[in-house]
This record gives sequence, structure tokens and C-alpha cells, in this order.
Amino acid sequence: MTFIVAAIGEWNKEKFNTYNEALFGDWYFASTPKELEEILIKVDEPRYIFFPHWRWIVPTEILDKYECVCFHMTDVPYGRGGSPLQNLIVKGHKDTVLTALKMVDELDAGPVYLKKPLSLKGSAEEIYNRSSSLVWSMIENIITENTVPSAQEGEVTLFKRRTPEQSYLPNDLNLEQVYDFIRMLDAPGYPKAYIETERYRLEFDQAQSENESLFARVKIKLKEK
Repeated sequence: MTFIVAAIGEWNKEKFNTYNEALFGDWYFASTPKELEEILIKVDEPRYIFFPHWRWIVPTEILDKYECVCFHMTDVPYGRGGSPLQNLIVKGHKDTVLTALKMVDELDAGPVYLKKPLSLKGSAEEIYNRSSSLVWSMIENIITENTVPSAQEGEVTLFKRRTPEQSYLPNDLNLEQVYDFIRMLDAPGYPKAYIETERYRLEFDQAQSENESLFARVKIKLKEK
């Protein structure tokens, strides 16, 4: 039996190398749509294609032909849509669930295999690493128990994908909100929280809150003309 994991991020590749050998079947990893296409050409029909963290639209022909499973960081149908981690933290959530759902043409609208609790403590990178480990326990559950997904229930709430411009650090936040704003963007590949002066752009990461003060690393560079 063949399984494919399609994901971005070094943390996902590291988890794949750590966990797949303990599971039955043949496993393949794709980090881009081209790599996924190449794997689908050369392997037997996969039982599942898992998408732990993917930034591209999966073509309808793949969704129709294979059982595709994605992992979304909200208690769907609440929080369907883009930038779930950042939207949750901006809205003040401290915890969430990681949801495994069958992929359909409508974004995050497919039936649910299972949900597991997920803490939102720490930087975005720490949360993504935590969720990546959780993904593999959910994958093991799905493939060993042949879990049948169930339709979503409840009121639909949609999240919008954040833009790089929304990483500008607002000046009306309290210190706890500033801490949350910096940490929610602190992961490789994400636009850091920033402010600008007339000449400079200041980008922040590695935020720590201590004794009613906030400490963070700052990168200063000249603004692009």
C-alpha cells in the first residue's frame, strides 16, 4: 500500500523522516506541486495523499481520483480559510484543535476524520512543529483504523488569508497583544512583524514577555525605494 505526504517546511520533512519508517506501506514525500506530480506518475495508486501544510490549490482531478486529507488548525466549520494560526491568535485564542478532513473543491469544507487538541503557546515555528508531531499520530489513526469521515456540523465562520502588509505592527496594542503579534509571525517563510520609520524597516522576532516588559530581536534595514 502506498501513501504520499505533501508538505512545505523543513519541520514537516524532518517529521516525515522520523515517523514514516514506523508505519506500514511505502511512503513518499513531496514539497512542491511538481514533485507531487512526478510521484503520482511513477507510483501505484496511493491509498491516501496527506497534506499537513500546503500553500497551493490541489487540482480537482487529484481530489476526484485520490483520497486527499488535509490538516486544518481550527475546529471547523469555525475558521475555514486562510492563515488559521494567525487569525486564531489575533482573535485571542489560547488553544484550538487540529482537524483532519477530506479535501473537496470547497476550501476546508470536507467531512472530518478526527480532531485533536492543540496548544497555541509559543512562536509560530514552535506551534507548527507541535502540530507536525500531532499530524503523524492522526495519520497513524486514519490508516490503521480506516477512519470514515463525517460531515461538518455547526455554523460556518470564514477566515481570510493575511497579506504581508498586515504584518505591520499596530501602535494601539497592549504589550500582551504585541507579544502575540510578533510570535504568530515568527516562523520561516512568514513576513515578520515590522514597523517603519522614514528611512528604516524594523522587523521583530524571538519575542519574550518578562516582568511587564517585552524583549524581542530586531533586524533593521533601509527601506526599499
